[in-house]
Amino acid sequence: MTFRYLPMTDHDKRSMLDSIGVESTDVLFSDIPEKVRFKGDLNIKPAASEPELMKELSQLAGENINTKDYTSFLGAGVYDHYIPSIVDHVLSRSEFYTAYTPYQPEISQGELQAIFEFQTMISELTGMEVSNSSMYDGGTSLAEAVTLSAGQTKKKKVLVSKAIHPHSLEVIHSYAMGQNIEVVEIEARDGLTNLSMLADELDEETAGVVIQYPNFFGQIEPLEDVQEILKDSKAMFIVSSNPLALGYLTPPGEFGADIVVGDTQVFGIPAQFGGPHCGYFATTKKLMRKVPGRLVGQTQDEEGRRGFVLTLQAREQHIRRDKATSNICSNQALNALGTSVALSALGKKGIKEMAYQNMQKARYAKKQFEEAGFQVLYSNAFFNEFVLQVQGSVTTLNEKLQEKGMIGGLDLERIHSDLGGHMLVAVTEMRTKEEIDRFVKELGDVYA
Repeated sequence: MTFRYLPMTDHDKRSMLDSIGVESTDVLFSDIPEKVRFKGDLNIKPAASEPELMKELSQLAGENINTKDYTSFLGAGVYDHYIPSIVDHVLSRSEFYTAYTPYQPEISQGELQAIFEFQTMISELTGMEVSNSSMYDGGTSLAEAVTLSAGQTKKKKVLVSKAIHPHSLEVIHSYAMGQNIEVVEIEARDGLTNLSMLADELDEETAGVVIQYPNFFGQIEPLEDVQEILKDSKAMFIVSSNPLALGYLTPPGEFGADIVVGDTQVFGIPAQFGGPHCGYFATTKKLMRKVPGRLVGQTQDEEGRRGFVLTLQAREQHIRRDKATSNICSNQALNALGTSVALSALGKKGIKEMAYQNMQKARYAKKQFEEAGFQVLYSNAFFNEFVLQVQGSVTTLNEKLQEKGMIGGLDLERIHSDLGGHMLVAVTEMRTKEEIDRFVKELGDVYA
């Protein structure tokens, strides 16, 4: 059979038409006026057989640059991290791989338990009391936190650090437009949020303050100082955080954060050319009923056996729309499961070791660049990313690196026009000393 996934035969088609009592498929379209019906052939290539199609798609995919064949120093929100082999093994099981929404707990216990474990581990990492069962990605999760702060405080002004990921900032603006929320951007100074400007802009009309930890430039924001600024304010403290960094850094919950959000791509989710991802949303018990998405709760059945159910649901499909807390009506269950499996496989010590290796290898790379005569911007504490100043166009430089089998850092001029000639370099636990040394050498050779 040419198309093994489209096995309908002429006999099958005839049988279905007989069952519904029509002579042909044309009759099914009889209500559509002839003048608006398309006549002719679509301007697409003729259908190919499965082997031909697989060959063509494989050739196209082979043109992509990937982290298996290239050594990557690109981060900026999507990272090349170690993924335990058990992750793919569990995700490939049909009961998880084909599952969507666990509406029926009696037949979805495995899915519900996996989500419950995800919530538990995110709460532990962030230092928060409650976590939801995942969201689309870190950017939408952060925007949801902003709208929640406005709804909870009944105020319409939010202060957002410009040191957060620029894509997340765009998502916030998109959400804020529909909710008539004023977004005040707080400038960055020396790679960190300008806390003096933050203090000046903070007033009684402020619903929330958004800080990223570590921030877009890899710098570790002083959350304790932000907490001090907010101590006498009713504004909510919102932190967007890389959960891997929280394996080593003090969690935002210990600095009084009201909401902590982020993206779990760093745990068990490949880069995949940009997605899909898995956002998390953690908060306090006080805000539990305002959390977007859904929560999975642990309970017992009539015989005292441990069980799991969806609880405190905010699904627009089966509650009043005017009471819905979010327009996100789904979760990333498969990716959340991948994160849960990765976290379980690594364990507390493994997560801390993984975070430590990111910090140590990034510091080794920074030192090697400085010894080679490069300038590294900012002298603050950082996690696994730093800003490197180079000569000329970063885009041109990255093209030369690709010829050497390497993926360079992000061209920051694409994000900030005043940062031309600056590259955001990410060094994860996957990079070896030899790879780092070669990266430094190749960049140096370009200017030799």
